[in-house]
Amino acid sequence: METVKFKTTIKCSGCVATVTPYLNEAVGENNWQVDTQDPNKILTVNTNDTAKENEVIQKLQQAGYKAEKI
Repeated sequence: METVKFKTTIKCSGCVATVTPYLNEAVGENNWQVDTQDPNKILTVNTNDTAKENEVIQKLQQAGYKAEKI
């Protein structure tokens, strides 16, 4: 399984709650986490499908957040 990291605009636990249904739909429950303590608010996604990278970015945009692969 590959780990992909994104710099995001997810700032707090409320933001995480907002994006949860979107990310669960994109990559599945328990396949992602956000480090809100990191200054770059790093989203880590575990996936076997590199095509999911664009889907993660799109889902976060639908939820009102930005993500950039790092």
